[in-house]
Amino acid sequence: MNVLLVNGSPNKKGCTYTALCEVEKELNKQDIETEIFYIGKKPIRGCTACAKCLELGKCVFDDDAVNDALDKAGKSDGFIFGSPVHYAGASGFITSFLDRCFFSGSDRFAYKPGAAIVSCRRGGATAAFDQLNKYFTISNMPVVSSQYWNMVHGNTPQEVMQDLEGLQTMRTLGRNMAWLLKSIAAGKKAGVALPEKEEKIWTNFIR
Repeated sequence: MNVLLVNGSPNKKGCTYTALCEVEKELNKQDIETEIFYIGKKPIRGCTACAKCLELGKCVFDDDAVNDALDKAGKSDGFIFGSPVHYAGASGFITSFLDRCFFSGSDRFAYKPGAAIVSCRRGGATAAFDQLNKYFTISNMPVVSSQYWNMVHGNTPQEVMQDLEGLQTMRTLGRNMAWLLKSIAAGKKAGVALPEKEEKIWTNFIR
């Protein structure tokens, strides 16, 4: 079993990375393989609603991290997406990244556990956390929780390491993710099938 941890911060080894590493260490203790995927500093365009992904099975734009992540997502059993808090929301980088990942490759995420973590200096963490969870709850993904909302506080990695409750929340998240992955694997082994999926019904408010 393996978990893909996505660092949605422009800073490769900043506060978000520090929090992800705390989760990763606990996952590794539970014999879960991990990879931290850095989406980089290169601009990531937003979704243009061209719908070419419906033909290609991937995003039509192949010059950033999105399609690389989708390739990895297809081979992953669980996901943790991390973001700094910018203006009480997730970073522009990870917002554009996730919009395109989930629109062009939602099948790679369905029925796999997901979680979000956020890092902030002071405020806006719960709003950013709620924003990221929306991707999971529209994609048939079990959402992994912890003992508190998945956030750390600090303006530097060194300050994050002083947020003892935040770090404990990350470790608990790692253990809970490992438990759910193992439970799903045990269910599959016992013959428990995925939920039956109905054909999608679209109800527009204005007709």
